Amino acid sequence: MILEGILLIFNPVCLGLILLGVLVGIVFGAMPGLSATMAVVLFLPMSFGMQPMNGIALLVGLYLGAISGGLITAILLKIPGTPSSIATVFDGGPMADNGEAGKALGVGILYSFLGGLISILALIFISPYLAKLTLKFAPAEYFAIAIFSLTIIASLSGKSLLKGLLSGVLGIALSMVGMAPLDSFTRFTFGYYQLLSGFDIVVILIGVFAVTDIILSGFGRRTLAEKMEKKEFKLNGFGISWLEFKQQFGNLIRSSLIGIGIGILPGIGGSTAGLLAYTATKNASKYPEKFGTGVVDGVIASETANNAVIGGSLIPLLTMGIPGNTVTAIFLGGLIIHGISPGPLIFVKSGAIMYGIFTALIVANIFMIIFETACLRWFVKLLDIPKHLLLPIIMVLCIVGSFSAASRIFDVWCVVAFGMAGMFFKMFQIPTTPLIIGVILGPMAEENLRRALMASGGDWSVFITRPISAVFLAIAAISMFISLKKHWESYKAASA
Repeated sequence: MILEGILLIFNPVCLGLILLGVLVGIVFGAMPGLSATMAVVLFLPMSFGMQPMNGIALLVGLYLGAISGGLITAILLKIPGTPSSIATVFDGGPMADNGEAGKALGVGILYSFLGGLISILALIFISPYLAKLTLKFAPAEYFAIAIFSLTIIASLSGKSLLKGLLSGVLGIALSMVGMAPLDSFTRFTFGYYQLLSGFDIVVILIGVFAVTDIILSGFGRRTLAEKMEKKEFKLNGFGISWLEFKQQFGNLIRSSLIGIGIGILPGIGGSTAGLLAYTATKNASKYPEKFGTGVVDGVIASETANNAVIGGSLIPLLTMGIPGNTVTAIFLGGLIIHGISPGPLIFVKSGAIMYGIFTALIVANIFMIIFETACLRWFVKLLDIPKHLLLPIIMVLCIVGSFSAASRIFDVWCVVAFGMAGMFFKMFQIPTTPLIIGVILGPMAEENLRRALMASGGDWSVFITRPISAVFLAIAAISMFISLKKHWESYKAASA
């Protein structure tokens, strides 16, 4: 079956479809407002008339290429091409400002490849064992994980913990707009029907990260007509020496494990994995104060983790039929349409297809690193485009991307509104990252809190009587205590 699965991939048509998927995926990942989900959705109908392995291989290439492509605009334009690349902006953008765009891109591409490869190996060798663990997770455990993830707000609040918490609470409040989970009770709509479905995360991301920067750049309109100074760069290999690679080995392994773990847990996603890996690396670093100013450690952590989510998310999908995120949910539909039923018996019923998927993932990962590396100089040339030409183009892409999220003009106005809100956040030095974390994790925490309380008959002790839930809540408490202690020590040092 292994040989048959490999032979299914190594034919000109299948390899060509994987390459096409990777190339299109990178474009979708790099363009603000587009995403891996959108790429897979748009090409899913095209796969229906193909041979099963060909159609699935195309979807694999799209998924992998789109997740990696987000680093391009995250580094060059400080706009995350996909939600998974949010944490890449924190240090990738400053590295580009410091004249290290080539190094940031090279390192990002290399560790995207390594993170993806490690997660694919995990999928191949240990998926049956890891999948069994998720069977023990109930709503109480998912709520505890969400609470633990929310504690990273304290670590990413900058100098003012109060402003960071305020931003995080606002993000959670925004996530509650619309119909409540489970009972569909309407909240914070003020009688306006467009708010029934709430705010799309893509719309918030585009507004806060892209439109805000465009508006702020507009205040320097006198310099917009001037051509940007060309940034030269020297890149040997992937911009990282063998010594640096060895120093970052612990970061690679830690971030890969975080990405794989987050990928296995349904409904969390690459954005959370990147933020968690970034925070873990910052907390473990000997120079945490340099994070956010352009250190390579942050780019490595984010890109390794968000690409490691790919293999992790496919573990529960293929072995239990449980999609780990939106993309794998669509991927599940593609498998079923082609007559493949994911589950514990998939190796027995569709063994050749399984090994074909494993091979397609490895081939797509190799295509990704070759293509992105070969075109690296063209990507960096985006920095040479004059801002007065580039910013209007980006704004148009943002508007198109926001509209395509749900085909609503309302979302276009929301993008502008969030862009203005982000401008005020910048003016009052309120961090926007906690806002995004709150928006992403708020629904997960709320839904699983309600599910857990319904199952226990309103007994709150369920969160501490279940061992896995209790462990995550204890880790969350410890993490919060350490963060508060660090902020208090910084406050005392500043007051002295």
